[in-house]
Amino acid sequence: MVETRLKPLKAGLIGAGIQASLTPAMHMQEGAAQGFAYDYQLIDLNQRGLTPNSLPDLLNQAEKQGLSGLNITHPCKQLVIPFLDELSDEARALGAVNTVVLKNGRRYGHNTDWWGFAESFRRGLPGAALDAAVQIGAGGAGVATAYAILSLGLKRLTVFDIEPERAAQLAEAMSALFPEAAISACGDLATAMQTASGLIHATPTGMAKYPGVPLPPDLLAAHHWVAEIVYFPLETELLKAARQRGCRVLNGGGMAVFQAVGAFRLFTGQEPDAVRMMQHFDSLTSGNLSSEDPR
Repeated sequence: MVETRLKPLKAGLIGAGIQASLTPAMHMQEGAAQGFAYDYQLIDLNQRGLTPNSLPDLLNQAEKQGLSGLNITHPCKQLVIPFLDELSDEARALGAVNTVVLKNGRRYGHNTDWWGFAESFRRGLPGAALDAAVQIGAGGAGVATAYAILSLGLKRLTVFDIEPERAAQLAEAMSALFPEAAISACGDLATAMQTASGLIHATPTGMAKYPGVPLPPDLLAAHHWVAEIVYFPLETELLKAARQRGCRVLNGGGMAVFQAVGAFRLFTGQEPDAVRMMQHFDSLTSGNLSSEDPR
């Protein structure tokens, strides 16, 4: 009997407070299904008593240990960029990196967050009207979701944030990238929702440690679609309120899975089975969900 040898593969995730992350399990499960002996490490800054100032050393260590790549999460997505050799067009446009490929002594920065949201939206809300949308949140996740929805052809995007300057900066940046779309910052959420086809929620509100909804539920109407990025829990208070009002909804699980799909493809050079990865994610989240932020 011929013994089948698994192909060795190493990768990791750098971030703070990431013990609850589902990314390692998704990568290793898909890796095993594709014949890889996949070692995926959690490099938790909090647990190791480190700060983002340790990024250069952590990148050097990853290369010495033979890692094929690293996922990057809060608070390092922007801070890692000066230590990379090349950026993909999307990573450069977004000013954020969540995936670093280590190959032949060089570091290649990518962003699969935006594609993860776009692919989740395309599959989960087929035929959704893209005339106008309101986005709540202009932070790191909001940059990715705005880029994604505009890439899908949204005609008008209105950005709302508790920090108006940040909303204005995002609107200006996206306007330069998508000159054919009408993009603006807004302080009057109620008025913007009246003419919107849908809502994108890109803040932590709704997680167990940040309970609540990001807008008055009365602003939701049956004709709105609602897309969420929070996935701990999958059914947020926002999604519950939206369902009660007859809205089509999209939970944050798809974005989490498809960003991992994109990263797996970059690390391995192999095409992952997205359906299998989604099924695995569903099995991981079917019980009680942690209140920690896994990103």
